Amino acid sequence: MRQSGILMAVSSIPSPYGIGSFSKEAYAFVDFLEQAGQKLWQILPLGPTGYGDSPYQSFSTFAGNPYYIDLETLIQEGYLTKADCEACDFGSEETSVDYEKIYQSRFQVLHTAYQNSHIEKDAEFLAFRQENACWLDDYALYMAVKNAFGGKSWLFWDEKIKLREPEEMARYREQYADEITFYAFLQFLFVKQWQALKAYANQKKIQIVGDIPIYVALDSADTWASPELFQLDETCTPVAVAGCPPDAFSSTGQLWGNPLYRWEYHKQTGYQWWVKRIAYCYQLYDIVRIDHFRGFDEYYAIPYGDETAEYGRWEPGPGYEIFRTLRGELGRIRVIAEDLGYLTPSVLRLVKKTGYPGMKVLQFAFDSGEENAYLPHNYTRNCVVYTGTHDNDTTLGWYRSLKRRDQSFTKRYLQIRNRKGIQWGLIRAALSSVADMAVIPMQDYLGLDGEARMNLPSTLGGNWKWRMKADACTDELAEEIRSMVKLYGRL
Repeated sequence: MRQSGILMAVSSIPSPYGIGSFSKEAYAFVDFLEQAGQKLWQILPLGPTGYGDSPYQSFSTFAGNPYYIDLETLIQEGYLTKADCEACDFGSEETSVDYEKIYQSRFQVLHTAYQNSHIEKDAEFLAFRQENACWLDDYALYMAVKNAFGGKSWLFWDEKIKLREPEEMARYREQYADEITFYAFLQFLFVKQWQALKAYANQKKIQIVGDIPIYVALDSADTWASPELFQLDETCTPVAVAGCPPDAFSSTGQLWGNPLYRWEYHKQTGYQWWVKRIAYCYQLYDIVRIDHFRGFDEYYAIPYGDETAEYGRWEPGPGYEIFRTLRGELGRIRVIAEDLGYLTPSVLRLVKKTGYPGMKVLQFAFDSGEENAYLPHNYTRNCVVYTGTHDNDTTLGWYRSLKRRDQSFTKRYLQIRNRKGIQWGLIRAALSSVADMAVIPMQDYLGLDGEARMNLPSTLGGNWKWRMKADACTDELAEEIRSMVKLYGRL
Protein backbone atom coordinates (compact mmCIF):
# COMPACT_ATOMS: atom_id res chain seq x y z
CA MET A 1 0.00 0.00 0.00
CA ARG A 2 1.32 3.43 -0.97
CA GLN A 3 1.69 5.74 2.01
CA SER A 4 3.20 9.10 2.84
CA GLY A 5 4.22 10.80 6.04
CA ILE A 6 6.06 13.67 7.63
CA LEU A 7 9.35 13.64 9.55
CA MET A 8 9.00 15.92 12.57
CA ALA A 9 10.84 15.63 15.89
CA VAL A 10 8.75 15.92 19.05
CA SER A 11 11.19 18.60 20.22
CA SER A 12 10.26 20.69 17.17
CA ILE A 13 6.57 20.96 18.05
CA PRO A 14 5.74 24.56 19.05
CA SER A 15 4.66 23.71 22.61
CA PRO A 16 4.96 26.23 25.45
CA TYR A 17 7.91 26.16 27.86
CA GLY A 18 10.80 26.06 25.42
CA ILE A 19 10.66 22.65 23.75
CA GLY A 20 8.12 20.45 22.00
CA SER A 21 6.22 18.05 24.25
CA PHE A 22 3.17 15.79 24.38
CA SER A 23 1.02 18.89 24.60
CA LYS A 24 -2.19 20.02 22.92
CA GLU A 25 0.02 21.35 20.10
CA ALA A 26 1.22 17.77 19.47
CA TYR A 27 -2.40 16.65 19.18
CA ALA A 28 -3.01 19.57 16.81
CA PHE A 29 -0.07 18.36 14.69
CA VAL A 30 -1.70 14.93 14.48
CA ASP A 31 -4.88 16.67 13.32
CA PHE A 32 -2.82 18.44 10.67
CA LEU A 33 -1.36 15.12 9.51
CA GLU A 34 -4.86 13.71 9.13
CA GLN A 35 -6.07 16.82 7.31
CA ALA A 36 -3.05 16.58 4.97
CA GLY A 37 -3.83 12.93 4.12
CA GLN A 38 -0.75 11.53 5.88
CA LYS A 39 -0.53 8.00 7.29
CA LEU A 40 2.92 8.19 8.94
CA TRP A 41 4.50 10.43 11.55
CA GLN A 42 8.23 9.77 11.75
CA ILE A 43 9.99 11.06 14.85
CA LEU A 44 13.55 11.04 16.19
CA PRO A 45 14.64 8.82 19.12
CA LEU A 46 12.65 9.61 22.30
CA GLY A 47 15.39 8.77 24.82
CA PRO A 48 16.77 11.16 27.46
CA THR A 49 19.54 13.28 25.97
CA GLY A 50 22.87 14.13 27.54
CA TYR A 51 26.01 15.97 26.51
CA GLY A 52 25.58 17.42 23.02
CA ASP A 53 21.76 17.09 23.17
CA SER A 54 21.76 14.32 20.57
CA PRO A 55 18.82 11.90 20.70
CA TYR A 56 21.25 9.33 19.28
CA GLN A 57 23.40 9.44 22.44
CA SER A 58 20.94 8.65 25.21
CA PHE A 59 21.31 7.73 28.89
CA SER A 60 19.02 4.77 28.24
CA THR A 61 17.73 2.78 25.28
CA PHE A 62 14.46 2.14 27.13
CA ALA A 63 13.75 5.39 29.02
CA GLY A 64 11.93 8.42 27.61
CA ASN A 65 13.06 12.04 27.59
CA PRO A 66 11.55 13.93 30.56
CA TYR A 67 11.69 17.15 28.49
CA TYR A 68 8.70 15.84 26.49
CA ILE A 69 6.41 15.55 29.51
CA ASP A 70 3.65 18.13 29.01
CA LEU A 71 3.61 20.59 31.91
CA GLU A 72 0.10 21.84 31.15
CA THR A 73 -1.22 18.31 31.69
CA LEU A 74 0.55 18.31 35.07
CA ILE A 75 -1.17 21.61 35.90
CA GLN A 76 -4.55 20.05 35.04
CA GLU A 77 -3.74 17.04 37.23
CA GLY A 78 -2.88 19.28 40.17
CA TYR A 79 0.83 18.43 40.29
CA LEU A 80 1.85 21.97 39.29
CA THR A 81 0.48 25.49 39.14
CA LYS A 82 0.80 27.89 36.24
CA ALA A 83 2.99 30.02 38.51
CA ASP A 84 5.40 27.09 39.04
CA CYS A 85 5.97 26.92 35.27
CA GLU A 86 6.09 30.64 34.62
CA ALA A 87 8.71 31.10 37.34
CA CYS A 88 11.21 29.15 35.20
CA ASP A 89 13.23 30.44 32.26
CA PHE A 90 12.87 27.91 29.44
CA GLY A 91 14.26 30.27 26.79
CA SER A 92 12.47 32.82 24.67
CA GLU A 93 13.34 31.82 21.07
CA GLU A 94 10.23 30.73 19.19
CA THR A 95 12.11 28.72 16.56
CA SER A 96 14.97 27.33 18.64
CA VAL A 97 15.45 25.15 21.72
CA ASP A 98 17.78 26.54 24.40
CA TYR A 99 18.93 23.22 25.87
CA GLU A 100 20.98 24.77 28.65
CA LYS A 101 17.94 26.64 29.98
CA ILE A 102 15.72 23.60 29.50
CA TYR A 103 18.16 21.46 31.50
CA GLN A 104 18.38 23.97 34.32
CA SER A 105 14.62 24.55 34.53
CA ARG A 106 12.83 21.38 33.49
CA PHE A 107 14.06 19.11 36.27
CA GLN A 108 13.43 21.86 38.81
CA VAL A 109 9.74 22.13 37.90
CA LEU A 110 9.39 18.33 37.53
CA HIS A 111 10.76 17.93 41.07
CA THR A 112 8.00 20.24 42.25
CA ALA A 113 5.45 18.07 40.44
CA TYR A 114 6.91 14.97 42.08
CA GLN A 115 6.75 16.49 45.55
CA ASN A 116 3.11 17.44 44.99
CA SER A 117 2.14 14.08 43.49
CA HIS A 118 2.39 11.80 46.56
CA ILE A 119 2.82 9.11 43.95
CA GLU A 120 4.59 6.54 46.13
CA LYS A 121 1.38 4.67 47.02
CA ASP A 122 -0.45 5.19 43.71
CA ALA A 123 -1.56 1.75 42.44
CA GLU A 124 -1.07 2.62 38.76
CA PHE A 125 2.45 3.91 39.45
CA LEU A 126 3.38 0.86 41.52
CA ALA A 127 2.14 -1.44 38.76
CA PHE A 128 4.18 0.52 36.21
CA ARG A 129 7.34 0.13 38.31
CA GLN A 130 6.78 -3.57 38.64
CA GLU A 131 5.99 -4.16 34.95
CA ASN A 132 9.09 -2.24 33.81
CA ALA A 133 11.49 -3.27 36.58
CA CYS A 134 13.80 -5.08 34.15
CA TRP A 135 15.08 -1.71 32.84
CA LEU A 136 13.54 0.95 35.10
CA ASP A 137 15.25 -0.11 38.33
CA ASP A 138 18.73 0.19 36.82
CA TYR A 139 17.93 3.41 34.93
CA ALA A 140 16.48 5.22 37.97
CA LEU A 141 19.40 4.13 40.17
CA TYR A 142 21.88 5.08 37.46
CA MET A 143 20.46 8.62 37.21
CA ALA A 144 20.45 9.05 40.99
CA VAL A 145 24.07 7.88 41.30
CA LYS A 146 25.10 9.98 38.32
CA ASN A 147 23.69 13.07 40.05
CA ALA A 148 25.52 12.12 43.23
CA PHE A 149 28.78 12.20 41.25
CA GLY A 150 28.03 15.60 39.75
CA GLY A 151 26.90 14.23 36.38
CA LYS A 152 30.09 12.26 35.69
CA SER A 153 30.04 9.24 33.40
CA TRP A 154 29.81 5.95 35.30
CA LEU A 155 33.35 5.16 34.12
CA PHE A 156 34.56 7.76 36.66
CA TRP A 157 32.43 6.73 39.65
CA ASP A 158 33.95 5.14 42.74
CA GLU A 159 35.15 1.64 41.93
CA LYS A 160 32.62 -0.29 44.02
CA ILE A 161 29.50 1.28 42.55
CA LYS A 162 31.06 1.43 39.10
CA LEU A 163 31.49 -2.35 39.22
CA ARG A 164 28.06 -2.82 40.88
CA GLU A 165 29.21 -4.57 44.05
CA PRO A 166 26.02 -5.81 45.79
CA GLU A 167 26.60 -4.11 49.15
CA GLU A 168 27.33 -0.79 47.48
CA MET A 169 24.28 -1.10 45.22
CA ALA A 170 22.10 -1.69 48.28
CA ARG A 171 23.63 1.30 50.08
CA TYR A 172 22.97 3.66 47.16
CA ARG A 173 19.42 2.35 46.72
CA GLU A 174 18.71 3.14 50.36
CA GLN A 175 20.51 6.50 50.43
CA TYR A 176 18.91 7.79 47.22
CA ALA A 177 15.53 6.05 47.45
CA ASP A 178 13.61 9.32 47.01
CA GLU A 179 15.65 10.38 43.95
CA ILE A 180 15.19 6.90 42.45
CA THR A 181 11.43 7.18 42.89
CA PHE A 182 11.55 10.62 41.25
CA TYR A 183 13.16 9.21 38.09
CA ALA A 184 10.67 6.34 38.03
CA PHE A 185 7.87 8.93 38.36
CA LEU A 186 9.20 10.80 35.31
CA GLN A 187 9.12 7.60 33.26
CA PHE A 188 5.59 6.89 34.45
CA LEU A 189 4.47 10.34 33.25
CA PHE A 190 6.37 10.00 29.98
CA VAL A 191 4.85 6.64 29.05
CA LYS A 192 1.34 7.64 30.14
CA GLN A 193 1.39 10.84 28.07
CA TRP A 194 3.10 9.30 25.03
CA GLN A 195 0.75 6.32 24.92
CA ALA A 196 -2.23 8.72 24.98
CA LEU A 197 -0.78 10.73 22.08
CA LYS A 198 0.08 7.58 20.10
CA ALA A 199 -3.43 6.19 20.65
CA TYR A 200 -4.87 9.47 19.33
CA ALA A 201 -2.70 9.21 16.21
CA ASN A 202 -3.58 5.54 15.67
CA GLN A 203 -7.27 6.38 16.04
CA LYS A 204 -6.84 8.68 13.05
CA LYS A 205 -5.12 5.86 11.09
CA ILE A 206 -1.71 7.49 11.53
CA GLN A 207 1.19 5.19 12.41
CA ILE A 208 4.22 6.27 14.40
CA VAL A 209 7.62 5.57 12.85
CA GLY A 210 10.10 5.40 15.73
CA ASP A 211 13.87 5.61 15.39
CA ILE A 212 16.51 3.70 17.34
CA PRO A 213 20.30 3.90 17.09
CA ILE A 214 21.97 0.54 16.56
CA TYR A 215 24.34 1.39 19.43
CA VAL A 216 23.78 2.59 22.97
CA ALA A 217 25.79 5.37 24.55
CA LEU A 218 28.90 4.58 26.57
CA ASP A 219 27.56 6.83 29.33
CA SER A 220 24.26 5.00 29.75
CA ALA A 221 22.36 2.84 32.18
CA ASP A 222 22.45 -0.01 29.65
CA THR A 223 26.25 -0.14 29.49
CA TRP A 224 26.65 0.20 33.27
CA ALA A 225 23.97 -2.38 34.10
CA SER A 226 25.03 -4.99 31.52
CA PRO A 227 28.77 -4.62 30.76
CA GLU A 228 28.87 -8.24 29.62
CA LEU A 229 26.97 -7.22 26.47
CA PHE A 230 29.79 -4.97 25.31
CA GLN A 231 33.47 -5.06 24.41
CA LEU A 232 34.74 -3.87 27.81
CA ASP A 233 37.72 -5.13 29.80
CA GLU A 234 37.68 -6.25 33.45
CA THR A 235 37.76 -2.62 34.63
CA CYS A 236 34.76 -1.82 32.35
CA THR A 237 36.95 0.27 30.05
CA PRO A 238 36.06 -0.11 26.34
CA VAL A 239 38.43 -2.16 24.22
CA ALA A 240 37.16 -0.55 21.02
CA VAL A 241 34.42 1.89 20.08
CA ALA A 242 32.14 2.59 17.11
CA GLY A 243 32.53 4.97 14.22
CA CYS A 244 33.04 5.24 10.45
CA PRO A 245 36.28 5.16 8.46
CA PRO A 246 37.62 8.13 6.50
CA ASP A 247 35.67 8.95 3.34
CA ALA A 248 34.94 11.81 0.95
CA PHE A 249 33.05 13.64 3.70
CA SER A 250 35.68 13.31 6.45
CA SER A 251 39.40 12.69 5.98
CA THR A 252 39.73 11.33 9.54
CA GLY A 253 36.42 9.43 9.65
CA GLN A 254 33.74 9.69 12.32
CA LEU A 255 34.53 8.72 15.92
CA TRP A 256 31.16 8.07 17.59
CA GLY A 257 32.60 6.54 20.76
CA ASN A 258 29.77 4.06 21.45
CA PRO A 259 30.73 0.73 23.02
CA LEU A 260 30.66 -2.17 20.57
CA TYR A 261 28.61 -5.29 21.15
CA ARG A 262 30.17 -8.58 22.16
CA TRP A 263 28.21 -10.39 19.48
CA GLU A 264 29.41 -13.86 20.48
CA TYR A 265 27.83 -13.36 23.91
CA HIS A 266 24.57 -12.12 22.37
CA LYS A 267 24.49 -15.23 20.19
CA GLN A 268 25.04 -17.51 23.19
CA THR A 269 22.11 -15.90 25.01
CA GLY A 270 19.77 -16.16 22.02
CA TYR A 271 19.93 -12.40 21.44
CA GLN A 272 17.59 -11.96 24.41
CA TRP A 273 18.67 -8.38 25.12
CA TRP A 274 17.84 -7.47 21.53
CA VAL A 275 14.51 -9.29 21.70
CA LYS A 276 13.65 -7.33 24.85
CA ARG A 277 14.82 -4.06 23.30
CA ILE A 278 12.90 -4.44 20.04
CA ALA A 279 9.78 -5.79 21.78
CA TYR A 280 9.72 -2.67 23.95
CA CYS A 281 10.00 -0.50 20.84
CA TYR A 282 6.68 -1.87 19.62
CA GLN A 283 5.02 -0.68 22.80
CA LEU A 284 6.05 2.83 21.75
CA TYR A 285 5.96 2.75 17.94
CA ASP A 286 4.20 1.04 15.03
CA ILE A 287 7.23 0.92 12.72
CA VAL A 288 10.89 1.07 13.79
CA ARG A 289 13.69 2.64 11.77
CA ILE A 290 17.05 1.15 12.80
CA ASP A 291 19.93 3.55 12.35
CA HIS A 292 23.26 2.33 10.84
CA PHE A 293 21.84 -1.02 9.69
CA ARG A 294 25.18 -1.84 8.11
CA GLY A 295 26.56 -2.59 11.59
CA PHE A 296 24.66 -5.89 11.68
CA ASP A 297 26.64 -7.11 8.68
CA GLU A 298 30.03 -5.74 9.74
CA TYR A 299 31.05 -2.99 12.11
CA TYR A 300 33.99 -0.60 12.27
CA ALA A 301 36.02 -1.01 15.48
CA ILE A 302 38.29 1.87 16.55
CA PRO A 303 40.81 1.30 19.36
CA TYR A 304 39.61 3.05 22.52
CA GLY A 305 41.59 6.21 23.18
CA ASP A 306 42.23 7.03 19.52
CA GLU A 307 41.46 10.65 18.73
CA THR A 308 40.28 9.94 15.17
CA ALA A 309 38.63 7.05 13.31
CA GLU A 310 41.57 6.51 10.94
CA TYR A 311 42.94 3.30 12.43
CA GLY A 312 39.87 1.15 12.95
CA ARG A 313 39.13 -2.15 11.24
CA TRP A 314 36.03 -3.95 10.00
CA GLU A 315 34.75 -6.88 12.06
CA PRO A 316 31.88 -9.30 11.28
CA GLY A 317 28.48 -8.60 12.83
CA PRO A 318 25.73 -11.13 13.63
CA GLY A 319 24.28 -11.10 10.11
CA TYR A 320 20.86 -12.52 9.34
CA GLU A 321 20.77 -14.76 12.43
CA ILE A 322 19.67 -11.93 14.73
CA PHE A 323 16.69 -11.12 12.49
CA ARG A 324 15.70 -14.78 12.23
CA THR A 325 15.68 -14.83 16.03
CA LEU A 326 13.63 -11.62 16.26
CA ARG A 327 11.08 -13.00 13.81
CA GLY A 328 10.86 -16.26 15.74
CA GLU A 329 10.27 -14.43 19.03
CA LEU A 330 8.22 -11.43 17.89
CA GLY A 331 6.63 -12.50 14.61
CA ARG A 332 6.59 -10.17 11.60
CA ILE A 333 7.78 -6.74 12.64
CA ARG A 334 7.80 -3.57 10.55
CA VAL A 335 11.34 -2.23 10.24
CA ILE A 336 12.97 0.42 8.07
CA ALA A 337 16.65 -0.34 7.47
CA GLU A 338 18.86 2.78 7.40
CA ASP A 339 21.15 1.53 4.68
CA LEU A 340 22.68 4.81 3.55
CA GLY A 341 26.32 5.38 2.66
CA TYR A 342 28.79 2.99 1.07
CA LEU A 343 27.22 -0.47 0.93
CA THR A 344 29.13 -3.67 0.29
CA PRO A 345 27.50 -6.58 -1.57
CA SER A 346 27.10 -8.45 1.74
CA VAL A 347 25.13 -5.53 3.30
CA LEU A 348 22.86 -5.40 0.25
CA ARG A 349 22.29 -9.17 0.55
CA LEU A 350 21.43 -8.82 4.24
CA VAL A 351 18.89 -6.05 3.67
CA LYS A 352 17.32 -8.05 0.83
CA LYS A 353 17.15 -11.24 2.92
CA THR A 354 15.38 -9.49 5.82
CA GLY A 355 12.81 -8.07 3.41
CA TYR A 356 12.95 -4.74 5.23
CA PRO A 357 12.64 -1.62 3.07
CA GLY A 358 15.81 0.43 2.78
CA MET A 359 16.07 4.20 2.43
CA LYS A 360 16.41 6.46 -0.61
CA VAL A 361 17.40 10.10 -0.06
CA LEU A 362 16.81 12.41 -3.00
CA GLN A 363 19.51 14.85 -1.91
CA PHE A 364 22.03 12.11 -2.70
CA ALA A 365 20.67 11.63 -6.22
CA PHE A 366 21.97 14.49 -8.33
CA ASP A 367 25.75 14.40 -8.23
CA SER A 368 26.76 11.52 -10.50
CA GLY A 369 24.38 11.21 -13.43
CA GLU A 370 21.61 8.80 -14.24
CA GLU A 371 23.29 5.69 -12.78
CA ASN A 372 22.84 7.06 -9.27
CA ALA A 373 20.79 4.55 -7.22
CA TYR A 374 19.00 7.38 -5.41
CA LEU A 375 17.36 8.71 -8.58
CA PRO A 376 13.65 7.76 -8.56
CA HIS A 377 13.72 5.90 -11.89
CA ASN A 378 16.09 3.37 -10.27
CA TYR A 379 13.81 2.53 -7.29
CA THR A 380 11.95 -0.66 -6.53
CA ARG A 381 8.69 -0.54 -4.55
CA ASN A 382 10.12 -1.91 -1.30
CA CYS A 383 11.85 1.25 -0.08
CA VAL A 384 11.19 4.50 1.77
CA VAL A 385 12.03 7.72 -0.07
CA TYR A 386 12.94 10.98 1.66
CA THR A 387 13.81 14.38 0.26
CA GLY A 388 16.29 14.55 3.15
CA THR A 389 16.68 13.29 6.72
CA HIS A 390 17.57 14.88 10.06
CA ASP A 391 21.24 14.66 9.02
CA ASN A 392 20.70 16.56 5.75
CA ASP A 393 20.25 20.24 5.07
CA THR A 394 16.76 21.38 4.14
CA THR A 395 15.98 21.05 0.44
CA LEU A 396 16.44 24.79 -0.16
CA GLY A 397 19.72 24.87 1.80
CA TRP A 398 20.96 21.78 -0.03
CA TYR A 399 20.15 23.13 -3.48
CA ARG A 400 21.97 26.41 -2.85
CA SER A 401 25.12 24.49 -1.92
CA LEU A 402 25.18 22.37 -5.10
CA LYS A 403 27.71 22.90 -7.87
CA ARG A 404 26.24 24.68 -10.86
CA ARG A 405 26.30 21.60 -13.08
CA ASP A 406 24.46 19.58 -10.42
CA GLN A 407 21.89 22.36 -10.04
CA SER A 408 21.36 22.23 -13.80
CA PHE A 409 20.93 18.44 -13.77
CA THR A 410 18.50 18.69 -10.85
CA LYS A 411 16.32 21.22 -12.67
CA ARG A 412 16.35 19.17 -15.88
CA TYR A 413 15.47 15.96 -14.06
CA LEU A 414 12.67 17.56 -12.04
CA GLN A 415 11.53 19.67 -15.02
CA ILE A 416 11.60 22.95 -13.14
CA ARG A 417 12.83 26.23 -14.53
CA ASN A 418 14.22 27.99 -11.48
CA ARG A 419 15.16 27.36 -7.88
CA LYS A 420 11.80 28.65 -6.65
CA GLY A 421 10.30 25.32 -7.73
CA ILE A 422 13.00 23.13 -6.18
CA GLN A 423 11.19 22.47 -2.90
CA TRP A 424 7.96 21.16 -4.46
CA GLY A 425 9.87 19.60 -7.35
CA LEU A 426 11.80 17.33 -4.99
CA ILE A 427 8.68 16.59 -2.93
CA ARG A 428 6.80 15.70 -6.12
CA ALA A 429 9.63 13.38 -7.18
CA ALA A 430 9.39 11.55 -3.85
CA LEU A 431 5.59 11.25 -3.80
CA SER A 432 5.32 10.22 -7.46
CA SER A 433 8.02 7.53 -7.20
CA VAL A 434 7.20 3.80 -6.96
CA ALA A 435 8.48 3.68 -3.35
CA ASP A 436 5.83 2.22 -1.03
CA MET A 437 6.51 4.92 1.55
CA ALA A 438 7.48 8.56 1.08
CA VAL A 439 8.45 10.70 4.08
CA ILE A 440 9.08 14.44 3.83
CA PRO A 441 10.70 16.55 6.58
CA MET A 442 8.32 19.24 7.83
CA GLN A 443 10.96 21.89 7.05
CA ASP A 444 10.65 21.04 3.35
CA TYR A 445 6.88 21.36 3.31
CA LEU A 446 7.35 24.76 4.97
CA GLY A 447 9.98 25.78 2.41
CA LEU A 448 12.58 26.66 5.04
CA ASP A 449 16.23 27.45 4.37
CA GLY A 450 19.34 25.93 5.93
CA GLU A 451 18.75 27.74 9.23
CA ALA A 452 16.08 25.10 9.95
CA ARG A 453 18.54 22.21 9.54
CA MET A 454 18.25 19.72 12.40
CA ASN A 455 21.76 18.27 12.55
CA LEU A 456 25.18 18.63 10.94
CA PRO A 457 26.95 15.27 11.48
CA SER A 458 30.34 15.24 13.22
CA THR A 459 29.74 18.62 14.87
CA LEU A 460 28.98 19.32 18.52
CA GLY A 461 26.76 22.20 19.56
CA GLY A 462 24.10 24.08 17.63
CA ASN A 463 22.25 20.92 16.56
CA TRP A 464 18.78 19.48 17.33
CA LYS A 465 17.41 22.97 18.02
CA TRP A 466 14.91 23.76 15.27
CA ARG A 467 11.30 24.42 16.28
CA MET A 468 8.31 25.06 14.08
CA LYS A 469 6.41 28.35 14.38
CA ALA A 470 3.03 28.09 16.08
CA ASP A 471 1.06 29.24 13.05
CA ALA A 472 2.94 27.14 10.45
CA CYS A 473 0.39 24.34 9.96
CA THR A 474 -2.24 26.18 7.95
CA ASP A 475 -5.37 24.80 6.28
CA GLU A 476 -3.95 25.92 2.94
CA LEU A 477 -0.75 23.92 3.43
CA ALA A 478 -2.71 20.85 4.53
CA GLU A 479 -4.87 21.06 1.42
CA GLU A 480 -1.84 21.50 -0.83
CA ILE A 481 -0.18 18.40 0.65
CA ARG A 482 -3.40 16.39 0.55
CA SER A 483 -4.06 17.16 -3.12
CA MET A 484 -0.53 16.07 -4.01
CA VAL A 485 -0.65 12.74 -2.11
CA LYS A 486 -4.07 12.08 -3.63
CA LEU A 487 -2.70 12.81 -7.11
CA TYR A 488 0.07 10.22 -6.61
CA GLY A 489 -2.11 7.51 -5.04
CA ARG A 490 -0.89 7.85 -1.46
CA LEU A 491 -4.18 8.96 0.13
